[in-house]
Amino acid sequence: MTFKTALLTVSLSALAVFGLPSCAEKTADDPRPIAKNIAPDSVMIAAADPRAVAAGLRVLGEGGTAVDAAIAVQSVLGLVEPQSSGIAGGAFLIFYDASDKSVTMYDGRETAPMAVDETLFLDEDGKRIRYANGIASGKSTGVPGAVAMLHMAHSDHGKLPWARGFDDAIVLADEGFIVSPRMASSLQRSTRFGLLNDQEAARNYFFPSDGETPLAAGFVRDNAPYAATLRAIAADYRALYEGDIARAIIAAVKEQPRPGMLSEADFAAYKPVKRAALCSDYRAYRICGAQPPSSGGVATQAIMGMLENFDMAAVADTPQGWHKFIEASRLGYADRDQYVADDRFVTVPIAGMLDDDYLAGRSAMIKDDAVIPNAKAGMPPGAKMAGQDATPDSPGTSHFSIRDSYGNVVSMTTTVEAGFGSQRMAAGMMLNNQLTDFSFVAVDSEGRKVANRVQPGKRPRSSMSPTIVLNSDGEFYIATGSPGGNSIIAYTAKTLVALLDWGMTPQQAADLPNVIARGNSVRIEENRMDAATLTALEAMGHDVKRSQGEASGIHIIRMNADGSLEGGADPRREGVAWTLSDVPAGDLTPK
Repeated sequence: MTFKTALLTVSLSALAVFGLPSCAEKTADDPRPIAKNIAPDSVMIAAADPRAVAAGLRVLGEGGTAVDAAIAVQSVLGLVEPQSSGIAGGAFLIFYDASDKSVTMYDGRETAPMAVDETLFLDEDGKRIRYANGIASGKSTGVPGAVAMLHMAHSDHGKLPWARGFDDAIVLADEGFIVSPRMASSLQRSTRFGLLNDQEAARNYFFPSDGETPLAAGFVRDNAPYAATLRAIAADYRALYEGDIARAIIAAVKEQPRPGMLSEADFAAYKPVKRAALCSDYRAYRICGAQPPSSGGVATQAIMGMLENFDMAAVADTPQGWHKFIEASRLGYADRDQYVADDRFVTVPIAGMLDDDYLAGRSAMIKDDAVIPNAKAGMPPGAKMAGQDATPDSPGTSHFSIRDSYGNVVSMTTTVEAGFGSQRMAAGMMLNNQLTDFSFVAVDSEGRKVANRVQPGKRPRSSMSPTIVLNSDGEFYIATGSPGGNSIIAYTAKTLVALLDWGMTPQQAADLPNVIARGNSVRIEENRMDAATLTALEAMGHDVKRSQGEASGIHIIRMNADGSLEGGADPRREGVAWTLSDVPAGDLTPK
């Protein structure tokens, strides 16, 4: 299949489900050198929807970088997967620069309004409000960060014009996209709570027939307001932070019930953050992830640091292997819950949490034939004990991995937080409920301040764990990550163990059962784990909660020794891992 044909074709079966858009033209010249004659198998995107992957691949095929493609992937996901992410949400992006082998983090996490205080999620009596009421409210929405973050990364690493990344999403929004089975099922689940159709804009968009019946799979849904928003942002990214779009978001936030306190000044003041990625060694590899306010980088690397003290290859996919993974996860989560928050506001003892001696001491608690009775936070070097955390959890979000023709790589996790965010729309976008990632109480029962408490201008702690692994030469080896609330850490760590220790392919790693051990119980996908292994873990003393499915969306790219790219897409979602050669045959034009 030629490159041009690959871009203009997709299977009729995929068309029936997704309806993919036609290729958009390059809109302007750019002085930076752009690759020509791109080998179709030299680029790859793994993401949660084929339309987003196709949009990103077109950008890569035009000589765009991984960051150029990330803009296209994100803008399409925000349209076709609104239950998971969007440009009115936030994200963390890890970038591997092939030119100097550096790994950088871009932080697009939302910020709390300057008008909030520690009582944000308390009622008149000083008691926590119901979590569902916290989500479905204006109180939960922070200043969106994904667009500003992508613009910063594009300024550093883009080659195509900024506006190019929005072309495909604009076509889909104008002409209509086919509602996928997963989006439809997410809407069906939302009707059980009766929250999404409380607001007029969301009700008219998702329940257009009668205000109660959600969109069904196969329905062609357009979104003219989203197209207009994208055109404005394509012309100037500040359009999201100044002017009519910001005012529309603020107006939706201030609607009853439970209005929020976002202001135009909060939007105008927002700035993304660029800093070195958090990296630590694991056997012959170097694992790099996000810094605070994400807890994903330090927690994932702490789990792996404990497991480095065991021969995990000798216990691949066995009860002993999973036992060690469970116990390391429990210890890693305990430290994460206790210490990690926005490090502009609290001291996060990252060096101590990843200290070799400290992790060796933690791993010594893991026995072959016994379960740790109560996995509590330790006292890493430099730590000061904080209050007991009271942060709820919501398993939304999306993750994608991209490798471009220049050898650069993006691993990006993006979210509006809960399913359909705050349940409110503005300017064609779902608004985030990211502030529910703060602890709902500021002080624990012993009177200690909780690290992740609400504070003005603070970024709530995240579990997003976009990860890039380097080989012993410091070159790109693996990009991975997942959605899934605080379970993201376990989902991502599972893929690292599978790929680095158990000799599995990316797809096998994504297919493995998800095992989430936070606290004194462990949740395991019953339908994906061997029954004998489950029984053996219970016999060891593990309090196993048998899950019927998890909300992961793992998307992996690996560079093999022969230079070929190999991908994995989570079977629990609708994603694919494609090179240009993988795009199937058929018509891309929406029907």
